[in-house]
Amino acid sequence: MRFIQFRFVDFLDVVIVAFLVYQFLRFIKGTRANQMLVGLAFILVIAFIANVWQLAGLAWIVNGLKTVWIVAFVIVFQPEIRRALITLGRTRVVRFLLKAEEPRTIDEIVKATDLLVDKGVGGIIAVARRVGLKTFVETGVPLEAMISAELLATIFTPHSPLHDGAVIIKDHHIIAAGCILPLSESPDLDSALGTRHRAALGLTEETDAVCVVVSEETRTKSFAVGGRFYRGLDNAALRERLLDSLT
Repeated sequence: MRFIQFRFVDFLDVVIVAFLVYQFLRFIKGTRANQMLVGLAFILVIAFIANVWQLAGLAWIVNGLKTVWIVAFVIVFQPEIRRALITLGRTRVVRFLLKAEEPRTIDEIVKATDLLVDKGVGGIIAVARRVGLKTFVETGVPLEAMISAELLATIFTPHSPLHDGAVIIKDHHIIAAGCILPLSESPDLDSALGTRHRAALGLTEETDAVCVVVSEETRTKSFAVGGRFYRGLDNAALRERLLDSLT
């Protein structure tokens, strides 16, 4: 009699597959994917019956439907797939392996907020992470300049051509200024928040970018990430938020 040898690697394989299936089911819970999975299961059952009973015509139709179903799944659930990838990119393991920004970039951003506060000037600085911001970059003026606090503060100087918009930073460079960002439509927002704050929150709701906002009226600093807002931060708290999100 031949015995099946069960190794530790096999146990590890089962655990990993079970974990991935659990995370997948947890992710799609409460979404439209539930109905799609029922449809997929039905198609697979029909395909199995067609193959067992050798129903050539039905098997040909079902195999064609399986291909169409996969394409339709990708198209219909594009927002959910994007959200899943963004969530994966936010995990600490991925951020550790793929560091987004060096501390120098963070230091320059914090220093720039001090300059803006001292001048009583408002500003919004967006830092791209994994998700590209090309759509929003194209609404502004390309710069491709090395980041510096002085340059950031100069861009937001009142009456300058680029002051009324957002600065977008990527890979230690100011890639564009005067950019238009999407405004958040959340009904839970404080009515006292201005356009800059709503734009910062809107961008972080649609992408994995982070935003730093300096209020012209209150001279306070705020930080937005993942559709959440942190207001009234001092330099230490702001730097900590940036380090946690970008390194």
